[in-house]
Amino acid sequence: MASPIRQLRGAKRILEAFESGVEVGLVLIREGSDEVGADEVASRAFALGIPVRPVSDPVIRRMTSVGEKSELLALVGRKPAEHLEQVFERGGAVWLLVGLAYPSNAGMVIRTAEGSGAAGIVIDASWDHVERRTATRTSMRADWYLPVLWHSAEEVFELARAHRHRVFGIENTGESAPWDEDLTGPALFVVGGEANGIPAPLLARCDAVLRLPMAGFIPSYNLQAATAVVAVERLRQIAAS
Repeated sequence: MASPIRQLRGAKRILEAFESGVEVGLVLIREGSDEVGADEVASRAFALGIPVRPVSDPVIRRMTSVGEKSELLALVGRKPAEHLEQVFERGGAVWLLVGLAYPSNAGMVIRTAEGSGAAGIVIDASWDHVERRTATRTSMRADWYLPVLWHSAEEVFELARAHRHRVFGIENTGESAPWDEDLTGPALFVVGGEANGIPAPLLARCDAVLRLPMAGFIPSYNLQAATAVVAVERLRQIAAS
């Protein structure tokens, strides 16, 4: 099982993590922070090659809206700048978006993937630089904390097999509900475009195809809803195991 994603708050805990060799992927420090130890945390992080991001007061307040307050945060258990193979080596959940038409939809899924503790998300879409920026901007800065990568679906499938990730398609033609499958292990979750879904050749290579129960006239949920249901069901299963 992949290491859990967690926050460290305050200079003391972050410096202790540096000393003990805990994997820290990113440090956030409120702009203009006068919290004791902030300068030392920044200096040590730079020396260790750990990215340091100065962030605004609203960002820090949102990130610490529950629990202990601090102007210094560290991300443990994930490195946002990892490459595709490193993401699969983590052994957690990887999301693949194939053929999406709207970058804003991708942004919402990036946010869902980060919030549910995914190892990373990969997008296979013929978008230019502006469209890619739209996707990451719509994620509400979730791309700061999660590897967001741009690769072909073929490459992703090959690495999933090489690293023993079970592959789940999410499609309205599926025969299994999310809670009927074991989603707890290393997994690749594949989501197709808004109009045409997952391409048939890729769908045929999935180990299982998940279908969310529906009772309305429209025969599918939107991308954000479908990915959120599956992501939360995975977390429920992990908590129950």
